Amino acid sequence: MAELYGLSAKEAKPGADAGFVKDTTTAAFGADVVAESARQPVLVDFWAPWCGPCRQLTPVLEKIVREAAGKVRLVKMNIDEHPEIAGRLGVRSIPAVIAFQRGQPVDGFMGALPESEARGFVERLVGPLGGEDPIAEAEALVAEGDAVGAAEFYAALLAEDPGDLDALAGLARLHVDSGDLKEARALLDAASATAPANARFAAARAALELAEQAASVGDVDALKRRFEADASDHQARFDYALGLNAAGRREEAALALLDIIRRDRSWSDDGARKQLLQLFEAWGPTDPATILARKKLSAALFA
Repeated sequence: MAELYGLSAKEAKPGADAGFVKDTTTAAFGADVVAESARQPVLVDFWAPWCGPCRQLTPVLEKIVREAAGKVRLVKMNIDEHPEIAGRLGVRSIPAVIAFQRGQPVDGFMGALPESEARGFVERLVGPLGGEDPIAEAEALVAEGDAVGAAEFYAALLAEDPGDLDALAGLARLHVDSGDLKEARALLDAASATAPANARFAAARAALELAEQAASVGDVDALKRRFEADASDHQARFDYALGLNAAGRREEAALALLDIIRRDRSWSDDGARKQLLQLFEAWGPTDPATILARKKLSAALFA
């Protein structure tokens, strides 16, 4: 595998463990990534000093990898100083992260993902990272269709701690699911000014924004007829995806956006990919639709 990246067998010889996070070079890539990925997955973070989104993403990745405590490692590569590997892997924009397992690139993404999405990406490789979750009982009630019971559970948590963002996000999400978007926005807006980074809060806000967008897209069948008559009508296909998502047809919504990405990645300033990432955030990293569409997105971006 080392020869694929222009490395000699000597250069690819494994070295000593340098910790969960480290920088690498072209010469050390074989040891730091190819060989090391035989023991556990290795994330390669392609970045550059001038890249603002890189400065947002890298600390998030470092935090997640350290929490994983050895289940995965992070290797950072400055493409200004070491462009060869990125070129061989087809990296066209940064930040870009590619995961290696058993010496092979197996998945990846581009752009500065929110922490919830980045964590989901890592968890698909190594399994759950967190411990016991006090919100899990309420989420189980939601999954069983007991929205009233879940609302009571969230309300009890908020009575104990009005600043519990997980409970607030859960309650807001219930309002989104019931179509009460005004109340959901009131809840989220009241806390957003002071809210720290919180995966469930971000997911609830993403779900709300998607629901608000979908309210104005119109009839999905009419939208489908538009882009079937004119394959270049990506706005119709984009709106169609929003309508499908609002109807709970997640996999179809993702496929519509992936179709835009394959046909014209630059359309609307990469709008289809950005919208797809928002869907992933709203659905959650472990949702089957997220996992399937994330793989398809990686294939499209790194083909």
